[in-house]
Amino acid sequence: MAMPESVSDASVASTGRVRLADANIPLGPLDGRYRAAVADLSDHLSEAALNRNRIHVEIEWFIHLANHQVLPGLSPLTDEQRAGLRAIVTDFGPAEVTELAEIEAVTVHDVKAVEYFIGNRLEALGLGALKPLVHFACTSEDINNLSYAVGIRDAVQQVWLPAARKAVGAIAAAARAAADTPMLSRTHGQPATPSTLGKELAVFVHRLNRQLARVESQQYLGKINGATGTYAAHTVAAPEADWPEVARTFVEHLGLTFNPLTTQIESHDWQAELYADIARFNTILHGYCVDVWSYISIGYFAQIPVAGATGSSTMPHKVNPIRFENAEANLELSTALLNSLGATLVESRWQRDLTDSTSQRNIGVALGHSALALSNVTKGMGQLQVAAGVLAEDLNTNWEVLGEAIQTVMRAEALNGVPGMDNPYERLKELTRGHRVDAERMREFVGSLGLSEAAEQRLLALTPDTYTGLAARLAHEHADG
Repeated sequence: MAMPESVSDASVASTGRVRLADANIPLGPLDGRYRAAVADLSDHLSEAALNRNRIHVEIEWFIHLANHQVLPGLSPLTDEQRAGLRAIVTDFGPAEVTELAEIEAVTVHDVKAVEYFIGNRLEALGLGALKPLVHFACTSEDINNLSYAVGIRDAVQQVWLPAARKAVGAIAAAARAAADTPMLSRTHGQPATPSTLGKELAVFVHRLNRQLARVESQQYLGKINGATGTYAAHTVAAPEADWPEVARTFVEHLGLTFNPLTTQIESHDWQAELYADIARFNTILHGYCVDVWSYISIGYFAQIPVAGATGSSTMPHKVNPIRFENAEANLELSTALLNSLGATLVESRWQRDLTDSTSQRNIGVALGHSALALSNVTKGMGQLQVAAGVLAEDLNTNWEVLGEAIQTVMRAEALNGVPGMDNPYERLKELTRGHRVDAERMREFVGSLGLSEAAEQRLLALTPDTYTGLAARLAHEHADG
């Protein structure tokens, strides 16, 4: 019986096509098509960066134990020895990545490979006798949790946060520029009380900055307390040492917050907190992209064409809002991953399971999709210009939105003893609901109400483009958060 065609290696090879898998081509778009936008994250959250951070943690633990003479027989290291050890970290490059991979191919254990990698360099530094001090009393998770904490902290603080601030800054600049530009609001998609374009953009700036403040204040926790968090091996080897204090000072030396009580793993609660805040930021920014896309679709924003760019393969007139569409999709991917990580990482069976190990390798992917979205939002904002004429025309064809102002003034007049102000809402509903009302009809109605002179003059002077309340002031005051 003939077998159906499949996409197996053998079938592909039989077609005569080159196997693209043999060309080391990236599987995912972040390492391929979009690499330029997210490359800086690789210095903190790639597998190579994780290994460099593991070496960093192991080296600093080695130095910490020696300099504090935690174990009998240890003496403080010389400046030259410390510099030589730390150079193992700073010199870690492509050749070292390959060397470490070759060691791991034998050990079949990534952290053990790091231990051997460091041990192989001690003799040249005159520290061969101290090889047992490498990875002393550590379980793999002691090194891993600290390495991830350092990498995530640096990725967020040095890459993601600056990109987020830049994107929010671009929105804030647009909010300031359009603070006084009247705009017809739409609630439930229907014409509503006018605002200004800048005030509506400033709302997002304020919301996004609140989330950035939460991310900026995030603690990055770490532990180094052994196989089940009891310092068992430590106290047997050196019972006179105050191991919780040794651990605390070491974790804080790395610039992290000490977690004093764990199982084998650091509990990852801080990661879940961080990812929830970034996911919330993503979701707010997603809403912003949807709104801007919608404003573009009704002509409130015009897009500045990019020289040489194609908007549509068949319709040459089009300038598509691709920056905001791309951002939407990548924010959704990032948020889905962050929410999954947050839910997975806070659980571990009894004292340890490995669900966190494979999950954490996707942190860079989750932040990468967010960083890509941030890049697109920043670029997209630079390609927008306000179509003031469209905004003005939209306001001028929706005089019925002044109904709110008139009925509210009538209520105030009634409270002030002016007669004939009964049922203001119902009277305005009869005039405006389901009807388009122009300036003349609205002014006739105002003149027929019997308002006090001052109130009547205020309303007669009111137009849809001036009925924006304190929107401009709010935009100016809050455009930067």
